[in-house]
Amino acid sequence: MSKHYELGREGEQLAVNYLLKKGYQILERNWRFQKAEVDIIALKEETLAVVEVKTRSSNEFGNPQDFVNQKKIRLLREAINEFVIQRNLDVEVRFDIIAITMRDSMEDIEHLKDAFYYF
Repeated sequence: MSKHYELGREGEQLAVNYLLKKGYQILERNWRFQKAEVDIIALKEETLAVVEVKTRSSNEFGNPQDFVNQKKIRLLREAINEFVIQRNLDVEVRFDIIAITMRDSMEDIEHLKDAFYYF
């Protein structure tokens, strides 16, 4: 397994732990639809949080959230639309990014709510 992959997996677990502490219910991890993969789908009250986790070992090449492009946003929208239909959910949908920067033994976790708009 690559170091990059392991960093991503570790970052996702940190994000899950963070969300659980904040009172979110984790519905899915790495949920796939066609070409899209949603890192975390979580529910808090009546809001479905679609969470993209970006983990980096430094901010040398920009902030983790800067790596979510229009194509990724479109794929996430299509995937979550399908998820809501399949589950017959009546929820608000919000797209978040959890940006994690790991340096040595420290983690910096930033939760960007409404990181991009659905419509």
